[in-house]
Amino acid sequence: MRVFITGGTGLIGSAVVAELIDHGHAVLALARSDASAQAATTAGASVVRGGLADLDALRAGVAEADGVIHLAFSNDFSSAEAVAKSVAEEAAALELMGSELVGTDRPFVTCSGTPWIPGRVATEADSVPVDGPVGGRGRAVTAVLGLRGVRSSAVRLPRTVHNEGRGGFAGLLTDIARRTGVSGYPGDGSQRWPAVHALDAAVLFRLALESAPAGTAWHAVDDEGDPVRDIATVIGRRLGLPVQSVPADTYGPLGAIFANDQPASSAHTRDALGWQPKHPSLLADLENLRP
Repeated sequence: MRVFITGGTGLIGSAVVAELIDHGHAVLALARSDASAQAATTAGASVVRGGLADLDALRAGVAEADGVIHLAFSNDFSSAEAVAKSVAEEAAALELMGSELVGTDRPFVTCSGTPWIPGRVATEADSVPVDGPVGGRGRAVTAVLGLRGVRSSAVRLPRTVHNEGRGGFAGLLTDIARRTGVSGYPGDGSQRWPAVHALDAAVLFRLALESAPAGTAWHAVDDEGDPVRDIATVIGRRLGLPVQSVPADTYGPLGAIFANDQPASSAHTRDALGWQPKHPSLLADLENLRP
């Protein structure tokens, strides 16, 4: 299969590209910069030049592909306005790619976050939130799953997708710890965040591309929920920094999300698609952090 991928040179995307190529698929990667284009080419992919806001580039990529995987997101969480801009940009891109795929019966795999459900573990049967700071992402993904004549699916990613101690919300905790000199956590730190290794997530994206039925959602979750205090403790020990509770506003527009207890299960995904994570857990992987 010839697969068009957005975000193919990021932490997750580079793992997905390698997984696809290793299993006989050809990859066409969207690349905004010369560095991204070189990275994609080195990985064995062909390149379409352009960013997520370049709708002509997206249209060209979709036209050349037998299937599409969407991973790109600006990840600018510096302000509420920046988050809103990123969400709107992604929504426009998904709408364009979806419209190009309607009636083709080609696979379209997008991504979102696992939902948080008060008082219990979230499952694949739960809906993603469509309000709050990133509610627009939920609305855009829900629209993709409703497309007619498209084998659309969504891989829901946990709060931390990691590799060699980098990535996700744990990566943000690490960056803030390096900047502030404190490995912090909001509240009492008992809230739980799910996690998965990027190489395991990549396998699920491939499985969804190859066999997921239309309109389905899947959970790329290995660790069902690590207490944030435990995550901060490993970060603090590896960086040689004190570990303590900090105000939620330390995390800017993500403060409210960081404070939530949001464990998630992948039992259905494992049973239905045969997905079995095998790479290190988050707490083990964070041992790769260097001061």
